[in-house]
Parts: sequence; structure tokens; C-alpha cells
Amino acid sequence: MASVPTRPTRPTRPTRPATPAGSSAPVTRGAPSPDRARDPLFTAVDAPAFTARHLARLAGGTLAAVRVLGFLGPDRCRAVTGALERLPTAPYDPGRVPTPVLRFGPALNDYRLPGGGLDADRYWAEADAARAAWERAAIRPDPVAHALDRLGEAWGAPVVPATIGGRPAFGGTLREINAGLLMHYDDINREFPDGLFDQDVIAQLAFNLYVSVASGGGATTVWRHRWDPADEEHRDAYGYRPGAVEDCQYVELPPHLGDGLLFDPAHFHAVESNRGAGRRVAFAFFVGLTSGGRLVVWS
Repeated sequence: MASVPTRPTRPTRPTRPATPAGSSAPVTRGAPSPDRARDPLFTAVDAPAFTARHLARLAGGTLAAVRVLGFLGPDRCRAVTGALERLPTAPYDPGRVPTPVLRFGPALNDYRLPGGGLDADRYWAEADAARAAWERAAIRPDPVAHALDRLGEAWGAPVVPATIGGRPAFGGTLREINAGLLMHYDDINREFPDGLFDQDVIAQLAFNLYVSVASGGGATTVWRHRWDPADEEHRDAYGYRPGAVEDCQYVELPPHLGDGLLFDPAHFHAVESNRGAGRRVAFAFFVGLTSGGRLVVWS
């Protein structure tokens, strides 16, 4: 993630009716001012499987999000969560992320230097250690491999790691987010403006696979708003205050066990706190569409 919260605060949203209990439909809402028309293409859809058309529309900005219910079955989710204790998880540095978020695996933007370069020595050491730990854990079914296989089948070509100087980036972090995340955005081309990958990434998507969910809350909200220099007046540490998206259209996506979710993370987005018993645990990675038409992955 490009920015993170300083406290477990849910984003302020327009008042709206509650989603019916047990509903699996994404909520497409917003409260644009009278002189601000709604974008009819900024919608979220549920589908039985991801398709090349979904990926193309997300990359082209004509769809807000796609969610596949039951992307990983409940028995397989339970098998995965039962094996997670074999992974070495750790919290974010509380000096940077006071909100309690457990994670496994390195994310590139956590190793970004002030000038926009990569702290390569530290990143590669931790990427190699994470790969070794993943192999030792031998989690079956492998949720990351499953997701990459399905996305590759949808696109018609394998999804491969993005590379940096010929070395494959790590892809497939695990994060347990129970107290929410402040509104933020992710954009590899802004995070590393001089370029990082051997491939040219022209569109970036975020993928999440929920292997455990709480009984309530934990929704991802995606606003129809990309970073603008004026947003910096709404800065709040590593995130943004709600004023940055005032009157912006948005979609709200409650998590369900086994859901697979794809959206464009350059849109401002946030995670609300859990509102019930249980843990919100997801495997996550970014998928990039390259100038050569290939899909590459990293975290």
C-alpha cells in the first residue's frame, strides 16, 4: 500500500442505507453534488470467474471492481488458515504504522527510499527469506498459485513475476487487517517515478483473496478519484482525510469468505474496521499490464 493509517478510524462516507444482511452484491453508491454527474461506468460487478474483458475494462478505466464469489471454496480457505501459523508474520513498524496490521512477505513500497529508489539490499534479502519461508510452510492448496493460474487462464497467457534487473519481484503478501486502513492509493509509477521494473507497466490492478473474514465490517471502499496535487492539503500522515473525496462516487465491497477481488488501486480506497468476531485475512498482490500486453505480478 502506498499510504497507511495512523489510527484505526473508518473513513467518513455519505449516509446511506445498510446493506441487507447476507447480501453478496457490491454496493455502488455516491453522493455527488447536483452539478456533478455520476459516471455510469464506475460500477462493481460480481461474476462467476474473471475474464479477459474484466481485466481490460479495469485497466481501461471503464469498470470499478470485479468480485468473484467463492473464488476459493470454504474448505480450502479453512485448510489455508489452519496452516498460516507456519508462516512467520510480523506487525508493521509501529513508528510508521501504529494501526495493528500483521503481514507476511515484503511489499516494494515499504522499501522505497526518499528519492524514489529501492533499498535493494534490504528488499532482496527479505524477499529471499519470504520465499524460503513459504516453501517450508508448504501451504496447500497454494492460494497465490491458484489465483495466478486463474488470472492467466482468463488472460490467455501466464502471469509472471515483474523483474528488477532480471530478478523476480516477490508476489503474494498476507495481511491481517482488523482495525481498518486509512484512505490511500497505490501506483507503482508514482512510487518509483524513474522506473523500477524491466517491464513498462501501463496499468496496475490490485488483487485480494479473503481466506478469513469477520462476521461484519471489513469492507473495501473504492472512490472514483485519483491523486491530484490539491489532495495534499488533506494529507494525514501516510493517508488522506475524507475531504479529499468529498462528493465523489464510490463502490463498497464487503468481504466474504473465499472472495477474489480485483480493482484499480490508483483510485483512492480504504478498508473499514471489523464490526464483529473473526479475523480479516487476505492474500494480496498487484497485477500489471505491460506495454507488451503481458501480465506481471508483484507485491
